[in-house]
Amino acid sequence: METLYITHPACRLHEMGDWHPESPSRLDAVSDQLVASGLMGFLMPQQARSAQPEDVLRIHTPDYLDFLRRHSPAEGYFPVDPDTVMNSHTLDAAWAAAGAGLTALDEILTGQAKTAFCAIRPPGHHARPSQALGFCFFNNIAIAARYAQDCYGLDRVAIVDFDVHHGNGTEEVFVHDERVMMCSFYQYPLFPDTRQENVGPNMINVPVDAYSDGQVVRDIVTARWLPALRRFQPQLVLISAGFDAHREDDMGSLKLVEADYAWITQRLVEVADESAQGRIVSFLEGGYDLSSLGRSAVAHVRALGGY
Repeated sequence: METLYITHPACRLHEMGDWHPESPSRLDAVSDQLVASGLMGFLMPQQARSAQPEDVLRIHTPDYLDFLRRHSPAEGYFPVDPDTVMNSHTLDAAWAAAGAGLTALDEILTGQAKTAFCAIRPPGHHARPSQALGFCFFNNIAIAARYAQDCYGLDRVAIVDFDVHHGNGTEEVFVHDERVMMCSFYQYPLFPDTRQENVGPNMINVPVDAYSDGQVVRDIVTARWLPALRRFQPQLVLISAGFDAHREDDMGSLKLVEADYAWITQRLVEVADESAQGRIVSFLEGGYDLSSLGRSAVAHVRALGGY
């Protein structure tokens, strides 16, 4: 089956100022490289449906949703914090970004597809239940995981996060939910400066030092992630696909290259094939150097679909 490529026009309308690295050009970098590689022709494009309030409220508090609605500007910008800014299109983009995962799950969990890549923004893994943070407004991957649990009855969902930054929001949501296993590595110290080791048996989140390269990460995947995932036997694998651990991305100081992202993805495909009927949904998170972002996304999607 073809890999779904899910996005929405609203995701390009959200912007936080010309100075901001989390810009609409990130989506152009991904799509341009997919086209240039010849891979786009093998994907199945689909427009995301917008999430509904009941979807978002599975993760976020009513007061937080009310806060975003009240402060959504008719024009100009509203800074939620110095790095996380709303314009008049931000909420539309956030609803679409959250809805992309739901769109993917409706297709995949009814057997219409096996894998999906959601080319979306704003990203989501820093968003806490009651707080926007780190360019994130809704926690897209957490919303999708809870949707799979509540609407499709899945009781073993794996979340894998390979962004250079700790997926603190996702961890906070699921730290006490034994139906979810989260595996990640992240540079520490680095935003959001949350080094929480041994927070629970379902959290295999491993801090790594600055300047660590792909071999360090591969060793973590082999020694820590894969044994835990195979014991867990997920029915679905969700990926927070941040590409800012690339050596060309100055948002962090890790030294991964495209081949590392392909290798990690191949290992996750193997896990999904063993216990999850091959079902994987990937969500774009970070990646701010446009060239390495596009190239890394191609490597990831190629491995995701076995192209």
